[in-house]
Amino acid sequence: MENTVSQRPAKKTDNNANRTEYYVQLTVAIVIGLVGVFIRFVPDVLPSLDQMTFVFSLIANILMIVASIIAFKVVFDILGFGKNKN
Repeated sequence: MENTVSQRPAKKTDNNANRTEYYVQLTVAIVIGLVGVFIRFVPDVLPSLDQMTFVFSLIANILMIVASIIAFKVVFDILGFGKNKN
């Protein structure tokens, strides 16, 4: 009896998640988010800045939004939902 199974070529996988720039961008997003968290609590540590609580909270919230947008963009690019899709 002869072998009737045809040989198929090896499967080529392009593992998109191992690209270094994704990890660099995620690290930058995490650092921006942490800076935002620390800025939020500056008036609690320095009582002389108590009148500027709104400004520090506004800056912290903007930094957190920027960090979240960067992180979601990178994660969606890793999953293949970005515009770099082939």
